Amino acid sequence: MAIGISPSLPLVIDSKDGAYALNKTLRESVRQNLKNLILTAKGERVMLPDFGVGLRNFLFEQFNPIVLTGISDEIKSQVSNYMPFVNVRRINFADSESNPGLISENELRIEIVYDILPLDDTDTLTITEVTS
Repeated sequence: MAIGISPSLPLVIDSKDGAYALNKTLRESVRQNLKNLILTAKGERVMLPDFGVGLRNFLFEQFNPIVLTGISDEIKSQVSNYMPFVNVRRINFADSESNPGLISENELRIEIVYDILPLDDTDTLTITEVTS
């Protein structure tokens, strides 16, 4: 059985790691935790009612500079509160208007560049949301 830090989400059966595939590096685990923080809606996590950015709550908003600044500020605030070992360097937004290469005209792509302070490492998380 392999040694891992945390289960890799979504859960996938993996006989090599045991019952489920595992994150084997801190970098993988931090990326997964950051993604969960951004996608979790406030009130969704038991015993932590203020946890989460709730990105999906913004799906039907008009993506203007005010809304994008609000999303960016909420991401930075949540990371500061729940992942203080991560420093958000920058957050880039791309929509179909500014980036014609996106798949759907209703797609919003968020790219978060962040430092993992204990590892002295930089990583990027890209999240794509599509509205119908």
